[in-house]
Amino acid sequence: MSQYLSIDTEATGLEEHCLLIQVAVVPVDGEKKIIAEELGKEVLIQCPSFEELKPSLSEWVIQHNEGLIRKAHSEGISSQSFRKWMEDYLNSEKVKTFFGGERPLLLGKSLSALDIPLLTKNLGKPFMDKHFHHHTLDITCVGRFLVDAGVLPKGHGSTSQLLKFFKIRSESNHTALSDALDMANIYLKLIDLMGQKINLISAKKP
Repeated sequence: MSQYLSIDTEATGLEEHCLLIQVAVVPVDGEKKIIAEELGKEVLIQCPSFEELKPSLSEWVIQHNEGLIRKAHSEGISSQSFRKWMEDYLNSEKVKTFFGGERPLLLGKSLSALDIPLLTKNLGKPFMDKHFHHHTLDITCVGRFLVDAGVLPKGHGSTSQLLKFFKIRSESNHTALSDALDMANIYLKLIDLMGQKINLISAKKP
């Protein structure tokens, strides 16, 4: 399986009670080494006002995500509409063709810590089971493994370090679509890196 749906979420925090405010999806093909940016989409999910949420927000969220929260409050779609938005996207002809009619595998960063729990909370487990493959590809976990294996330098298992190592950008933009594209790009860079390593090993064989 070489086709993945790179996905990223933005929320009002990392705690269990946090609210989903933005989601982005971008298909990526590791065999063809393409990111289908034309099929990338981003959506805002409505939340309470920033003033109402502020007492429960962390300082980091207040500092970095105030604008996004205000935008989600004023422009976001309802949680019920988000479910239909995602279903319509996954059932669209171009997306179904890209994945060959198969359930997409999710690709991202720290998927099990935030993205998948948030999506399951908002979409429901039956929806997740129906529309997404149970396998996932967490780029941050792959990064840590490659650090342990000596393929990547020590300390390069995090998203920010991977972005810098591959010269994609100096730091994350912390918007869902930008992060989803970053993860897709890192994935393709990791494939190229491993290909180079394998070629070097093959060249050394007698």
